[in-house]
Amino acid sequence: MLKAIIIILLICVLLSGFRVVPQNNEGLIETLGKYSRTVKAGFVFIIPLVQHIRRVSLAMFPAEISKYSIITKDNAEITTSLTLNYLVTDSYKYFYNNTDSVKSMVELIRGHLRDIIGRMDLNDALGSTSEINAQLSDAIGDLTDIYGIRVVRVNIDELLPSTEIQKAMDKQLTADREKIAAIEKAEGEAKNIELTTKAKNEALVATAKANAEAVKTRADAEAYRIAKLQASLADASDGYFKNQSLDSFNNLATGPNNLIVVDKDDITNLGKIPATAKVWQQTEDK
Repeated sequence: MLKAIIIILLICVLLSGFRVVPQNNEGLIETLGKYSRTVKAGFVFIIPLVQHIRRVSLAMFPAEISKYSIITKDNAEITTSLTLNYLVTDSYKYFYNNTDSVKSMVELIRGHLRDIIGRMDLNDALGSTSEINAQLSDAIGDLTDIYGIRVVRVNIDELLPSTEIQKAMDKQLTADREKIAAIEKAEGEAKNIELTTKAKNEALVATAKANAEAVKTRADAEAYRIAKLQASLADASDGYFKNQSLDSFNNLATGPNNLIVVDKDDITNLGKIPATAKVWQQTEDK
């Protein structure tokens, strides 16, 4: 009976030495507290009561680096926070080379970020998030290998200046916007004046052109009338002009004026008119 109990206990002890390392994990086997070997995922046997197995996950882990302050090159204080993804590449280094490899990795990243931003002015830092991410990834690429960790991705979530700087920047931004608005308003008014003046000038020019065209048209019509009149007079006979003279004399004669108009060629014959001769004789007698 005792032997059966002993056999059962030995079987239980032996069975307790069979372990399963899950998928995407590695097992660190320690013999009497000292590392002996690394095993992959699967069915593993260890010596009960002598050996111990530590499981290390090889899956990717997310991590967040909480907000902390950094001083820029121009002595401005900004607050930043990061997120990253990492995975274990060497379970032995990860577990035995450092008491807390993840914390050491985080401190390494924080230090490099301080160095990168510390060499930049505030405005450059706030506007260069992508560039900072690239520099940080290059800087920590191989350094975290000493912890058995590889950082797959690191991203700066925010870069915020201090409250005082934010207030100053808001005031400056407001002033710049007001300045831009004032400039745009002035430019709009100037453009409006320019367009109005241009429209008035164009109207004056159009009016002047229209008047000039009207004057030219009237002048052309008058010139045409005179030319036609002159051409008609040039072709007219002497009888036409005598008839015109007679008509003029008749009109004068019927008028209220005591005026006699004669042709210069007939002035010598004026004395032959009876009434005229009598007047002249009376004038001589006196």
